[in-house]
Amino acid sequence: MKTNRIEGGFFMPERIETEHDMTPQVITRRSVAEDLPDVLKLVQALAAHHGDTPMATLESLRRDCLGPAPWVTVIVAEADGIVGYAALCRLAQVQFGVRGMDIHHLFVARAQRAKGIGRLLIEASIAEAAAQQCRYLTVGTHPENDVAPRVYLNAGFDALPPPGPRFRIKLS
Repeated sequence: MKTNRIEGGFFMPERIETEHDMTPQVITRRSVAEDLPDVLKLVQALAAHHGDTPMATLESLRRDCLGPAPWVTVIVAEADGIVGYAALCRLAQVQFGVRGMDIHHLFVARAQRAKGIGRLLIEASIAEAAAQQCRYLTVGTHPENDVAPRVYLNAGFDALPPPGPRFRIKLS
């Protein structure tokens, strides 16, 4: 598959790939089918990190990331294999005609942390949201994660107040 690098703010939305001086051996790009087994392992590691029981399967990842109506866009960080990922969900403010995205997950394998890979995934997520004509990108962090808020603030994000009352209904 042909890849397109981000240069001077121009990129092709088919596949976003970035390289940075701080970690030149790491590239970020949209996931492809061959990545999904490694992405699944990282999804399971993130779930375990939060004490959750992972229920994602290769089939659910294929459906949600690459199916006929993709639910999420997954950006992977690759350096001798997939070492991290960001899962982006589409948002909209229909009344204003505004698109947005949410970084639903951002996870880097434990052995690859503190190498700038999270920052690369954030930059690639920003580029992906821009390619999708989004006007904003949001992210939430776990309340006990003291590092992530500083990372997002340093990346240019603004802190938001907690959302108001929210409700949900489970569907069968």
